[in-house]
Amino acid sequence: MKTNKDMTFEQSMKRLEEIVKLLENGNLPLEDSLQLFEEGTALVRKSEAYLDFAQQKITQLISIEEAKE
Repeated sequence: MKTNKDMTFEQSMKRLEEIVKLLENGNLPLEDSLQLFEEGTALVRKSEAYLDFAQQKITQLISIEEAKE
């Protein structure tokens, strides 16, 4: 299995959905829940960084296209 840092954005989102379902179930020991919560927050930070990068790239591309006109 890929580590969190090797996951694509889509894989990260899928794993986050899995984590949410496991935590919502409420049947896990506290230690497992804490580990999943930590994993989830790391995935959220990674995903936000990826989205920020994508937004910057799109803004850059739009600026380049507008400069050509």
